[in-house]
Formats: sequence, C-alpha cells, structure tokens
Amino acid sequence: MTLIATDAKHYRLLPFRFMRMNTGRDRDILLTSDTGEYMHVSDAQLRALSYFDVQPSTPFYKDLLARHFIYEPDRHDPFPEMAAQYRSRKDFLFQGPTLHLFVVTLRCNHTCQYCQVSRAPLGGSGHDLSEADAQAAVHRLFESNASALTVEFQGGEPLLAFERIRQIVEWIVERNVVEQRDIQFVITTTLHHLTEEILDFAEQNHIQFSTSLDGPAPLHNANRPTPSRDSYERTVKGIQWVRERLGHDAVSALTTLTSRSLEQPEAIIDEYVSQGFSSISLRPLSPYGFATKSAHRLDYPIERYLAFYKKALAYLLDINQQGVYLSESYASLLLKNILTPFSSGYVDLRSPAGAGTAALVYNYDGYVYPSDEARMLLEMGEDGLRLGTVQQPLSELLASPVMNALLASGVAEALPGCSDCALVPYCGADPIEHYARQADPIGHRVFSSFCKKNMGLLKHLFGLLCDGDDNVQRVLLSWLNRRSYNDVQFPGYGG
Repeated sequence: MTLIATDAKHYRLLPFRFMRMNTGRDRDILLTSDTGEYMHVSDAQLRALSYFDVQPSTPFYKDLLARHFIYEPDRHDPFPEMAAQYRSRKDFLFQGPTLHLFVVTLRCNHTCQYCQVSRAPLGGSGHDLSEADAQAAVHRLFESNASALTVEFQGGEPLLAFERIRQIVEWIVERNVVEQRDIQFVITTTLHHLTEEILDFAEQNHIQFSTSLDGPAPLHNANRPTPSRDSYERTVKGIQWVRERLGHDAVSALTTLTSRSLEQPEAIIDEYVSQGFSSISLRPLSPYGFATKSAHRLDYPIERYLAFYKKALAYLLDINQQGVYLSESYASLLLKNILTPFSSGYVDLRSPAGAGTAALVYNYDGYVYPSDEARMLLEMGEDGLRLGTVQQPLSELLASPVMNALLASGVAEALPGCSDCALVPYCGADPIEHYARQADPIGHRVFSSFCKKNMGLLKHLFGLLCDGDDNVQRVLLSWLNRRSYNDVQFPGYGG
C-alpha cells in the first residue's frame, strides 16, 4: 500500500509504500521509498506516522527524516538529494544496449529436456548466422552509446560455428581501435567442442566462457544428455582445460533446476564447491521453447522452488560461515538493489524493462529480438516480439512498435499490482515473461510466477537482514563485493 499526504503539523509525509512481512516480529511492517530506502516499523509506529503523531525528539523521527520518509517544510529541502538518489538507481536509462547476443548457430549435440531453444542437427544447414548479417550486427552494436559493451556468443552450440565467432571478434577488435569502448567477450558453451586453436584465440582476445553445470554427474547427465552419455565428464574436463589455459576465473557456470534438482540442494551446492566455483545461480525453469514440451515431467509450482531456494540458501550461508566462499548470484543482485543506491544492472530486474533498452539479440536468421527470451518464443511459434532485422539501424529498431509496447508495459511503478507494492523499488516488470505465461505483457500479478518468485525471495532476504544474526549478515554483505558475468546476463541462456 502507498501513503502520501501534503498537510501536517511539524512534518509532512513523502511518498512511501508499506507491506506486512508476516515474520511474527514486533516491527513486522516494511516501509520503502521510491529511492530504495527502507525501515522496519511496528503497527503503532506506522499509525503514529500516518496521524502525524511522531515526536521530533525521538530516534524514530530522526530515522524517518534521514531516510526521506518525512520532511520539515520550513527547515530542509530533501528533493535535490532524493532526485540524485533516484537518478543513480535509474542510471541505466542514459545508456544504450550494453549486452549484445550473437546467436551464431542453432546446431547442437545435446538433447536437453529443458532446452529453451530449438536445436538443429550437427550437420544441418541453414541454421548459422551469415557473414552479411554478422557484419550488420556489428554495426548495430557500435551504434549503441554505451561505453562498456558485453558481446555474448550463443547457440545451439556456438563453438560449432567458431569461424564466425572469430570473424566477429576480429571485426569488433579492429573497429574498437577507433571507438575505444570497454568490450567483454563471452562464449556460452557446453565446452565439449574446445580445441587448442579456440583457446589460443580466447587467450589472445581475453574471451571468457560460460557453461552449464546442473550438479553432480547423475543429475547433470539426466538433465543434459548426449549420445555418448558423458555430458558431465566432458563439461568438467572443459572447465579444467579453460582454467589451465586462461586462468581460474575465465569460466563460470549456471545450473538450471528441474523437478529432480529440487530434491538435492546440498548435492548441487557441494558440486560447485568441489569444482572450485565462487558463485552459483539457482535458476528455476523458464516458460520458453522446448522446456514447455517437458513441463509435465520437469516443471514445478513456484512455491516448491521457493522452499528449495530457502533450504539451499541456508546451506550456502552455513558453508560460507565455515570459510568456503560461494555466493548465490540472484541473491547478490537483489541485495545490491536493497543495500546500495545503485541498480544491479540485471536485465530482468529493471524498470523500465531492460529488454531492448539494455540488450539486443541478433538471431542466426538475421532478425533482432529485445531479449533471449523473446527469440525463444519464436521456437513456440510466436514471432510477434521481433524488433526488425540486423539491416535496420539501431534507432529504427528501438523505435519499433514492439519496443514501444514493451516500454508501455515495462514500468513496474505504473503497473497494477506493482505500483503499490513495497518491494517495487528492488524489482522489475519483465513484460516478456508475462507475455510468455499469460499472453499479456502486463499480466495479472496474482498469477505471476515472476512476482511470486521475487516477492518470496525479497521477503526472505529482508528477514535475514533484520533477524540480528551478525554472521549471516556478514556473509550476505560479502556477496555484494564479488560478481561474475552470470550476474548480469539473462536467466534463460541455453548453453
């Protein structure tokens, strides 16, 4: 609920939202402001605040004043400082797309049951990005005004089209001699097709790798089968090979959680510890592509995911307190939104929506999409979210009817069910997720898995932050200081 007033005795209210957290604590109500400030208050304190009955001599009054929930008209003007805070949280709006995904091929040797993109056979034709389209996409990339750019190569299995990757990287590097942008290259891959030649090129051009590791061998091999039935073994070998050649941090990994994954949170986390990773991303299934065809076997209600996540997070906090550093990527992003005056930068947690404004996908067929999830809907027979083709200038793509529709439905602060939610300063709109699940980019928040997930996780994190356990809070704060590429990429990648 949101509350604002313009008349008072000794203070006036600034806009704020509040929510009961159902923790059983005395201070069970969360107050939040548009600038991301928050306080935990009791029923009596909220009532006193609402009736202008908070006394200036109290610590509560001073906290409200310092965190911009109230102001004194004749004594100070909070608006310049609040405007600066709000500008910092929305600073991403002043940049063009920073994440550029090149889908160089759909060919792949895996038959993952939850795959979110339509794969093509290894020897198939007509499923690779052409040279002309690749060159046009490079032009679109440099039309962005962002000073820092991330170039990600996806598939299918992108290493099957390594010569196209080589060509694109060389074009970008050559042009960047003049442009002088900060550019990061990432290849999202199974690592099964690595060669010395690929690693030599990656070393020369500071290319990083991102892969999938779903847990211990039985789980990974069940989720990500190959004809040779050794997916786990080949992935782990690839991880070790990249580290030997390029350094320990040159490869990161993500896990996708199927129904069977939810039964073994500790085993999944232990696998990441044993492989020496410093970050794990506990991602639920996405409602895209081939994943929908296996939903009856692999999917689960969001409530079950939240129960799994809380159990997994408790285990992570425990092993961190024992001296093993392993952060959870999504928790790190939410914590940055809660505890700092800056946005996490994560595309799905942006408002206005990050699809298109923060990222572009250049598909193998020459079409441009506002996000990886949008191009995955193509594999479900839905092509309505195309922005255009790589031959069109960036200004034209970003002014397309699809982009206008996404922006109109992508401002969380203006959406029904979000506008009065106390958690909206830390969340996003994600119209493509709602379009995929509800055939409506706005969607109905009561039935929104995106909303249920973020509300459940944010409320849990707020509970951990205010429960008084210094050791837990120390671990959570440590997660703010280290980030990997996976912290800013899309949750629906298909490597």
